[in-house]
Amino acid sequence: SEGSLYMKGRRWMELSLEEQRVYVMRLLDALEVTDRDKRLKVARAILYLAQGVFDECDTEADVLYWSRHNVFLLYDMGIFTALLELLSMEIDNNQACSSAVRKPAISLADSTELRVLLSIMYLMVETIRVETEGDSPERKAAREAFKTELGSPLYNGEPFALLLFTMVTKFCSMNAPHFPMKKVLLLLWKTILFTLGGFEELQEMKVRMREQLNLSPLPEDSIKVVRQMRAASPPASAMELIEQQQQQKRGRRSRRPLVKQDSLDTYNERDPFKNDDARDEEDDPEDVDSGIEGEVDPLDRDVIIQPPPPPPLRPPTERVSFPRGLPWAPKVRYILCCFWFTLYFLSFLMLFYSDIDTLVGLPRPIHESVKTLKQVSMETFLCQSESPLLIGQGEEEVEETPAEILYLGMLPSLSQYVIALLKLLLAAAPTSKAKTDSINILADVLPEEMPITVLQSMKLGIDVNRHKEIIVKAISALLLLLLKHFKLNHIYQFEYVAQHLVFANCIPLILKFFNQNIMSYISAKNSICALDFPHCVVHEMPELTAESLEAGDSNQFCWRNLFSCINLLRILNKITKWKHSRTMMLVVFKSAPILKRALKVKQAMMQLYVLKLLKIQTKYLGRQWRKSNMKTMSAIYQKVRHRLNDDWAYGNDIDARPWDFQAEECALRECIEKFNTRRYDKNQNSDFTPVDNCLQSVLGQRVDLPEDFHYSYEMWLEREVFSQPIQWEGLLQAQ
Repeated sequence: SEGSLYMKGRRWMELSLEEQRVYVMRLLDALEVTDRDKRLKVARAILYLAQGVFDECDTEADVLYWSRHNVFLLYDMGIFTALLELLSMEIDNNQACSSAVRKPAISLADSTELRVLLSIMYLMVETIRVETEGDSPERKAAREAFKTELGSPLYNGEPFALLLFTMVTKFCSMNAPHFPMKKVLLLLWKTILFTLGGFEELQEMKVRMREQLNLSPLPEDSIKVVRQMRAASPPASAMELIEQQQQQKRGRRSRRPLVKQDSLDTYNERDPFKNDDARDEEDDPEDVDSGIEGEVDPLDRDVIIQPPPPPPLRPPTERVSFPRGLPWAPKVRYILCCFWFTLYFLSFLMLFYSDIDTLVGLPRPIHESVKTLKQVSMETFLCQSESPLLIGQGEEEVEETPAEILYLGMLPSLSQYVIALLKLLLAAAPTSKAKTDSINILADVLPEEMPITVLQSMKLGIDVNRHKEIIVKAISALLLLLLKHFKLNHIYQFEYVAQHLVFANCIPLILKFFNQNIMSYISAKNSICALDFPHCVVHEMPELTAESLEAGDSNQFCWRNLFSCINLLRILNKITKWKHSRTMMLVVFKSAPILKRALKVKQAMMQLYVLKLLKIQTKYLGRQWRKSNMKTMSAIYQKVRHRLNDDWAYGNDIDARPWDFQAEECALRECIEKFNTRRYDKNQNSDFTPVDNCLQSVLGQRVDLPEDFHYSYEMWLEREVFSQPIQWEGLLQAQ
């Protein structure tokens, strides 16, 4: 194996820690050789260590243990920095890029060095990111140091994530078609996840920031609420209704009536005010998972994702005092608060002139609105500080958070990054058709020699589908993380990214992704368990046959594809929420039937975000649609949070007006550009900056001159000073 480069016949497990460090140091020195083949051999030896010296292990647990041990050792010895230098060198290798561009077909052989380097870096980032109970204080300190290192502008003045973003844009611009995009996107996603934090860390950051701003605590933990939800049976399709009517005509009585709606939401389907007898009747085990239209279709039953068991019933007195049925605490929108707040000022303006602190007797939502108005006023004042009369008065202190550092680095090329990611998402979508001018995302999965047998063709087909699924998973998770963290850091950062997504046609792209047989996508089996790591290196490889490949694994659904679908729904929800023009885009693109088909997947979180997207456009779909989709309306009522002034179910809201997409987006874009100019444009108001008029101060300033300036100083003096006539009269007149 590659691990025996300097081992001289000794096993890695037999070496002491000091001997292992000496060995890694030799590998580090060997990475600097100029011979490309020798350097690749050393890199593969490092990859073998990062993978857990599997040739010496007997069980999968041993492989994982030694992989973790070796990864922390490699980081401690500075391997990651050396790998980063090699990666930068490979990215700037113009010879390899030009050779790949001229090739008619690109294969795995064109990206061997890049794939080895990216694999090591991915193993290091993912292994160090995940914290375990047995981690020592040294490992915890190494984790925090690595996290800070990745999120800080230490690599050529920019975070590590920006280097990976550059690889993505370079690939999509056809300048480097040999880049292994799957590995780049996975490493980019895990880097963002490590440096910015996942959803649980994001929830903790929300709580801390609300405490710092003296805001009321969150009414509930959204992660916990969603985890406790139960999936609902999907509404019946037209075909199912016809079949059931035919069964009734033949005299076959259905086991469950068609009009039953109590079991639509098995999370909270019971009315808390019913008597005990009625509750006992509903506890019939046959009705626990019953669908809206009776028996669930056998095809649907195969991919039902089992939710956690329901919480135990509370005593009757507690159920009456706190009614169940709505998992979310209702909220009130800012528009209503502004209305009452305006009335309050009109009534008491004469008594309390310019008083915005006396809020006695007003409900809590009004207090929240006042704080929001103060923040809006502060942002307006800061934007007005661009005036030459207010220079220096509107400066704000910006905390150098990892999200702030990342946004600052992404800002100059943000549109290119967004477009590149959406191009890759489009190319990896299962509904996309191959085009000659589209980018080739299969460069790091296609072998040099195409398969010649049926078994090889089936294996390659599974690899290609799995490859696309991983790309969709990485891009969807990456975009969602960026949106959520930028929204917490500053709302205009979130709006800037969201607007670029909208302008790059993200809304129709996601709808196109869901315009497929979503049940088949969720239950796809594009994986070969026998080839999964570390199973494949510990156990003997079984003989693969066409029958075993076609049967796939034993899982009834694919977590990877379910994860991607939920992420894409959440992205679509975030960029359209409370945006009238973007909501109308959902209506224009006829998203309602596409989203209704997605309700067939019986998973609570996915159904929640589908219902959210249906809710925001319900008022624009017309009375007939609402009348014929009452069960979907009931599901929205039971699962989605209520807004006290959101007239979503009737369509009587003032927002049901003609929409002007361009005007709304331009108004938002103006606010975003003012924010970016104020906070990040260092050259703003250069015409109004104070001028030093003191002669001694100006002449006393140090001016950096080139080293060879004194050689040509006399010539410069003669040409620029002595030979130039000075018009003193004109100078005096100008004064």
